[in-house]
Amino acid sequence: MKATRNLALEAWMREHGYSANALAEAVNQAVDRLRGRPGSHDGASVRAWKSGRIRWPHTVTRLALEEVTGLPITDLGFVPRGRVAPAPAASEQEESDMKRRTLVGGIAAVAAAAAPGSSTRRIGMGDVHRLQHRFAEIIASDHRHGGQLGIEQKAAALADEALNLQNSGSASQRVRASLYASAAAFRSSAMWAAIDGGRYDIAKAHMREAQALAEMSGDQAIKFRIWSHTGTMYRHLGRPADALAANDVARSLHITRRDPLFACLGHARHAATLGLTGDDRGVKRLLGCARDSFESADPDVVRPVWMTPVRDGAELETLSLAAHLRLGNYPQAEAHAHRSLTLLAPQMLRDRAINTARLAQAQLGQGAPEAAVATATQITAAETCHARVSQTLRHFTTALRALAPDSTAVRSWHAHTATGPQRDAVDS
Repeated sequence: MKATRNLALEAWMREHGYSANALAEAVNQAVDRLRGRPGSHDGASVRAWKSGRIRWPHTVTRLALEEVTGLPITDLGFVPRGRVAPAPAASEQEESDMKRRTLVGGIAAVAAAAAPGSSTRRIGMGDVHRLQHRFAEIIASDHRHGGQLGIEQKAAALADEALNLQNSGSASQRVRASLYASAAAFRSSAMWAAIDGGRYDIAKAHMREAQALAEMSGDQAIKFRIWSHTGTMYRHLGRPADALAANDVARSLHITRRDPLFACLGHARHAATLGLTGDDRGVKRLLGCARDSFESADPDVVRPVWMTPVRDGAELETLSLAAHLRLGNYPQAEAHAHRSLTLLAPQMLRDRAINTARLAQAQLGQGAPEAAVATATQITAAETCHARVSQTLRHFTTALRALAPDSTAVRSWHAHTATGPQRDAVDS
């Protein structure tokens, strides 16, 4: 039996401005409220509801849809098992046919304009390279600022553009795979921006989309990036077991055996997560493995643009700093902080601010409040607006007050942060 499109659900989504991914995320959150753990729906689930392939979802999904929309499930166009879906009214069918004819005609017109004399546009690697050039601009913006909603939105829009390009003409298998890999890379940057900004529920939605695209591309590098980011997300959420599991997926990919620089990043991120568990021996072993891999990697191999800080050695020092800081190994953390700040490229403003804040924590942990405050005051007011910088400074302020409540260092720090964005960042 041919599936009947769910026009009622489509109409509700259009009226309320929901994309497939946005509705899936809202339903997952409602499932979490209903049963105590989030749902696993994604954009493909919603598209199955809209197309009529799934006419009657599971009970908890139906309840979640009713909670999100405020409507009975049958008013959303879903049909209980055993019943026949009503045929669309004549006016609805005519409207649907008209939209289909308009869409098909529009695509044909665009294709004809793009490739005169042919019926279908030919997509080539030049199209892929143009998208990747714009992606490099997004990466550069992330290195400067990080975590901003605008970066996330631009990366997500570029992913959608890559997917739309897939459907705009003919292409070779190589070009198709490159477009899926590009879309996965763009979506993973949206995921990272959401993680960096502390928007973890949105990051999970980007993660699911990125993982699906990466599987279609077969690209090992982007698969590694997505799973590695997933591990980082769970590390920031304080879920080390999930973070370690995600890191293990990244570290098991073939690319880590083919290119030692990927192995270096995998080991270092695993070590940063082990810092949460207090595994001092494991951290030191993995950082040693990361160092060995880094030293055996060929720096001249062409790699994705997002691997640049790893190639420069700055990322290894940053992750070593994070691992030792979590373990309370403050002298080692301070040494890695100084090395990271030396290696970071000038445009890496976000990482420089975070590592400066961590350096202040390491100095404070060694009982040097004056030096710690002098370090922390190097962070500009604009940089304290970043989610991870402000969080680190809040922890720093709490520890400073506990260590030296009536000291000159505390008074100096409070005077420095008395007004403007810095006050919001450190207020506890």
